[in-house]
Amino acid sequence: MHWWLPLKGSTFAGEIDGLFTAILIITGIAFFVVEVGVIWFSVKYRHRPERKAFYVHGSTTAEVVWTAIPAVTVIGLGVISNHYWKQIKGRESVPPDAYPIAIHAKQFEWQMTYPGPDAEPGTADDFTVRNQLHVPLGRNVVVALTAEDVIHSFWVPVFRVKQDAVPGMTIRAWFQPTVPGEYELGCAELCGMGHYKMRARVFVHPPDEFDAWVKQQLEGGAEQ
Repeated sequence: MHWWLPLKGSTFAGEIDGLFTAILIITGIAFFVVEVGVIWFSVKYRHRPERKAFYVHGSTTAEVVWTAIPAVTVIGLGVISNHYWKQIKGRESVPPDAYPIAIHAKQFEWQMTYPGPDAEPGTADDFTVRNQLHVPLGRNVVVALTAEDVIHSFWVPVFRVKQDAVPGMTIRAWFQPTVPGEYELGCAELCGMGHYKMRARVFVHPPDEFDAWVKQQLEGGAEQ
């Protein structure tokens, strides 16, 4: 459904889109039924000069039915959503082999720090790039989000990933890119007057191309 949803660019994009579509269909049906009922009652019981108002006692059965159906529906959606939540954002959901990238958000830019030759984040050979997120195609990636000033929100629509970055906390989010290309990263939390320009570019590279980019940065193309 590329005509109304973004490109599916990660492994769990299809599952999230499926849940979104299911909720949209259910709420759409409920909206249609309610609106038809409102119109029908408005016409059927409209004021007429020869008609006298009278009291009608409610139906317990009807009340139970229209309460039970939404309750069961919401519980069912909650159970399904919980499965996806644990898979995507659960404490143990991050794959152990995920490539680590530290992302620091501040008004109004993103700073991406990549591990150096030792492949260990947080060491002296790391390098930092502003407003560019480069990731390898088909490999699990975990980002460690921090914020300097206010709450920001890391949001890449094609990955179906959105996670707040909160001052004083380090919050992880993971994804696996499935489609090479250039995409957009935005801040999804109102973070000040310059919020509208807090954007970055996301580049999904084939593995060899990503390795070549990392090598180029280590040779002097990025801030150390």
